[in-house]
Amino acid sequence: MPLQEEFMALRLELSVKAKNGIDFLAAASVVWAAIAFVWLLPYPLAHKAFITFFVGAATFPLAWLFSKVFRTTWSLPHNPLQPLGLWLNVAQLFYFPFLMFVYSKYPFYFIMTYGIITGAHFFPYAWFYRAQPFAIMAGIIPVGCLLLGLRLAVGQLYLIPAFMVCSLLALCGLLLVSYRQNSKAYASLAVPAH
Repeated sequence: MPLQEEFMALRLELSVKAKNGIDFLAAASVVWAAIAFVWLLPYPLAHKAFITFFVGAATFPLAWLFSKVFRTTWSLPHNPLQPLGLWLNVAQLFYFPFLMFVYSKYPFYFIMTYGIITGAHFFPYAWFYRAQPFAIMAGIIPVGCLLLGLRLAVGQLYLIPAFMVCSLLALCGLLLVSYRQNSKAYASLAVPAH
């Protein structure tokens, strides 16, 4: 198999066996639903933002549970591209100092900023999984969060995490379509099973 086809096969394998990371997106949907609930509580903005950090920590354990439900594969030791997925996910943590600044100085904009960071970090996954919905939602989510954050009153900020839930569920649906397309392409390559 020529090098370009082999490289494509490696990316398709990641898409198919990880099912485009749908386990993480399902987990993120649940987490953002919990965050929406937090932002409905009658607490000061800084308290809601603080609680949001802890709620967000549930993403990885929930993703692991959803990986069992969706039968996704997290580790493909023979695939040299596989570690890149973790690196792309961890990359969003480097934006957290900015999020901490917003938390400490402008708590009103915290949830907007958190949504923007979450949405924007999806962009490289469009290439990684050969799934254009990631690129599309990497634009829609940050712009949507920004518009909501600039227009909503304090008591309406829960609408930003609610928007995130809707966006993540829409992304899951679009990624299922992409997964089916990539599954067909992967099967047509006649790649030996690993």
